[in-house]
Amino acid sequence: MKLGVSSYSYSRCKLDSLEVLKKAKEMGFEAVEFAGLSAPPEGETLLTYAARVKEEAEKLGIKIINYAVSADFINGSNGDLEKEIERVKEEVRVAKALGVPCMRHDATWGFPKEYRGARGFDDALPRLAEGCRAVTEFAQELGIKTTVENHGFFCQDSDRVEKLVNAINHPNFGVLLDIGNFLCADEDPVKAVGRLLPYVFHVHVKDFHVKSGMLPNPGKGWFKSRGGNYLRGAIIGHGDVPVVQCLNLLKNAGYNGFLSIEFEGIEDPITGIAIGAENLKRYVEDIMRA
Repeated sequence: MKLGVSSYSYSRCKLDSLEVLKKAKEMGFEAVEFAGLSAPPEGETLLTYAARVKEEAEKLGIKIINYAVSADFINGSNGDLEKEIERVKEEVRVAKALGVPCMRHDATWGFPKEYRGARGFDDALPRLAEGCRAVTEFAQELGIKTTVENHGFFCQDSDRVEKLVNAINHPNFGVLLDIGNFLCADEDPVKAVGRLLPYVFHVHVKDFHVKSGMLPNPGKGWFKSRGGNYLRGAIIGHGDVPVVQCLNLLKNAGYNGFLSIEFEGIEDPITGIAIGAENLKRYVEDIMRA
């Protein structure tokens, strides 16, 4: 397993995509994952800018391993499924220009509040599967695998993610596994990671501090899980996510791809990323020696 970092980790640093590459290289990372690209300079399109980002990465000797974008096959493009599929396909073209092997897009953030029909995950599943399958079939033609991530509350639980992957039932479609995000749905990360191991294409490593919802609100920097517990982004190794146990599960399942650090803590981002990377590198080395 090799270490990379998500551009999302640098979001408070106000760096553009080219600067993210330089900073990640300076910090010793082998690879970068882009959670979207910064706005292209005047006179450039997203496609031409993506090609320039790829060129810069090649000059620096750093890989671009994944491209993550938003999507919503229920609400996106004003609820027009075909338009949303076509919009996400345009992002696949950007992923191709970046030269990435893999792309993550969302499935949905759930039904709108005003919706009065059946609102369960199983009720949404056929529509979500249709959207994701259309995108992955297109992406396969361009040599790019597609994934959905366990985030966004509605499509976050491991059983829901597994249902979606199996409803799509396509070899080009899998899971971007975020080992920390299951806590947002009050799910045990170890059990959840164990369930999704057969479908993993890429991995995010993230840590959270957790406090029971029965305690007083701890204030600024914390948010609530779906069940009302309190979460705050943490430096990897400082929080309550069982990072080492999850990494052991991945190793035993034969995962040998990249681990992208996603830092969401309130600490200085560069310091938080650096300490987390040092811890994660040590964990991986220890696991691989065992």
